[in-house]
Amino acid sequence: MAQDCQHFLFLQKDKTIEMTSYDKKGEPNGRTVYHVSEVSAGGGTIKGNVNSEMFDKKDKPMAKTSCQIQCNGGVMMIDMQMMFPRQQAEQMKTEAKATNVYLEYPAKMAVGDVLKDGNMTVDMNNAGLASAMTMVISERKVEGQESITTSAGTWNCFRISYKGRLTIKMGPIPINTSLDGAEWYAPGFGMIKTQSKYGTTAITSIK
Repeated sequence: MAQDCQHFLFLQKDKTIEMTSYDKKGEPNGRTVYHVSEVSAGGGTIKGNVNSEMFDKKDKPMAKTSCQIQCNGGVMMIDMQMMFPRQQAEQMKTEAKATNVYLEYPAKMAVGDVLKDGNMTVDMNNAGLASAMTMVISERKVEGQESITTSAGTWNCFRISYKGRLTIKMGPIPINTSLDGAEWYAPGFGMIKTQSKYGTTAITSIK
């Protein structure tokens, strides 16, 4: 079990990973730095505690969050909090509560596979004003295989398309936003790149 999971980026203690965000024109507009603070094993599962800090395009800190990554027998489970768009990061600086909900990435992935959906709700309280954000990721399909190169390296990845919806409820009328996109996942390693209507993100540094 440990051998199947040991190379995943977010399961390596003290590893620091930087993801850079780019707008629709390909210009950098911010970055997120992840640090693996602790790794533990038990019950056949390896868990990594990950602290992250998000910065805007002027490198000003925006928000800090923490999440957990899990792996069992090579099946990677990524906390859905890591998929919230940067546009909502400022809102999550308020008092927020969320349960750990994971998206699964099977150990034996093949083109044409349909992956499990994910559904997560974050309850927030800002100076007594209650609100909630719900994110649904569905119709996840392995579309093909591609080689992805960034400043951090080159990986052979599976391209996974998905349908996404973000619902923000602060009153009687919810606000819905489409999050349809794609991601490039390197088996046994982790997420390398994502793309949506907001732009792209990619790994640019591993330390």
